[in-house]
Amino acid sequence: MSRSLVDTASIPGWGSDADPGNDPTYPMRHIEDQPSRGMDWDRPAPQTPTVEVLRSIEHRRLPAVTGTATPPSGISGVLRRLAFRRSESDWWHWLLLMGADRINVVEGVVEDLGRGRVPNIPAEMGIRAEWRHNRKGLATKLGIAAAGALAGYLLVRGSRDGDRSADAAGHAGHDRPGSAAIGADIHPAMRPS
Repeated sequence: MSRSLVDTASIPGWGSDADPGNDPTYPMRHIEDQPSRGMDWDRPAPQTPTVEVLRSIEHRRLPAVTGTATPPSGISGVLRRLAFRRSESDWWHWLLLMGADRINVVEGVVEDLGRGRVPNIPAEMGIRAEWRHNRKGLATKLGIAAAGALAGYLLVRGSRDGDRSADAAGHAGHDRPGSAAIGADIHPAMRPS
């Protein structure tokens, strides 16, 4: 990349917004001088939704056009309804919506499996584009996923091994009547000295 100065006059469109008379947003910046306050258009006829459309509590009405392709449903729909009871300035609103998105992915996979269709999750996550354009990032993600899977496996395996050793220690000496140690089920730090 060259760091030399560029003659901006040779770039088509450069500075096209410098003239306020040619700037389409200029009238909106100074609406106090306009009698219509910048709203000189008729509101289009609103779309009549045929499914539930969630509306922010900050707005009195729905916009003229709303998305109706995926109405809220299931657990994710319950979370979305909870989110839209809160203000958009409340961080819980956005956390609930992000959580609903994650749950909706799982609901979609379960729905696909219920229809007898196995989803191609790597393709849906864009792994081919990731491999083509961001190999380092993909390798990092796969490494983190592998480390997480290994850690989970070791935790589960360790807890099972711990249960076996606890069972072996707990049954030691119980073959004789009256030989159970008093307080054997108490944590060592809590035992009386």
